Amino acid sequence: AGPVAMEMVGLCCLVALIFLYSLWIRYIYRQKRSRSSRAEPEPAPGTSALLVIAHPDDECMFFAPALLRLGARRLPVRLLCLSTGNFYNQGEVRKKELLLSCAVLGIPSSYVTILDHRDLPDHPRVRWDPELIALLILDYITMHHINLVMTFDKNGVSGHANHAAVYYAVRKLWSERKLPNDCQALVLESTNVLRKYISILDLPISWLRPHHVMYILKNQEYQQAKAAMYCHQSQLLWFRHLYLYLSRYMVINTFHLLSD
Repeated sequence: AGPVAMEMVGLCCLVALIFLYSLWIRYIYRQKRSRSSRAEPEPAPGTSALLVIAHPDDECMFFAPALLRLGARRLPVRLLCLSTGNFYNQGEVRKKELLLSCAVLGIPSSYVTILDHRDLPDHPRVRWDPELIALLILDYITMHHINLVMTFDKNGVSGHANHAAVYYAVRKLWSERKLPNDCQALVLESTNVLRKYISILDLPISWLRPHHVMYILKNQEYQQAKAAMYCHQSQLLWFRHLYLYLSRYMVINTFHLLSD
């Protein structure tokens, strides 16, 4: 009876821990989504945001929580995609898919710019020139009076070299004080593989770790994020379907502010 009793005690403790963890998730979720929460700072009047990505589908695979929450606050968000995603010669198809996805995420096609620069090919082993990217981004920021830029951090979420190159370009603009005085830059936090694929279970960890802003989706918004990803039919391999249900980036975004 002794070993059986110990097993029962252990099982009860495990169930209690799971229950308490689920309660913690619900508490954080409600706190972060309440009107009084500082998780999503109210954007200043006149704020115009720009999301800079490397390839079509980056916008919904990684940034959907930010885009949908900013859209809910009626903040205009523009999107600059630095390539057509032509690695498998599907560039034209992927451009159309990106526009469809952006429409689902609340970004009109007139706010989407897709570049097809010969020096910025979609390739995981080609190093993009941060100087060139910085010039392209700065031109866009100046033209559209952008005062909030969002992009990847140095690890690029997936480790893709093109993602990291976008970060280094934005950081170059920031470190050389070339961004407009009122322009802030937010970089999306990359997590380890375990955190990346535990979906909403990562919420307490994200909450405890330092961050400047956190965006969390409600279930209806999560369904919207999935619908955006389904627009990228050319990219929906079997593991992408798993990604939709397991990735924290489909429900949680945490950003760090580039600052001194």
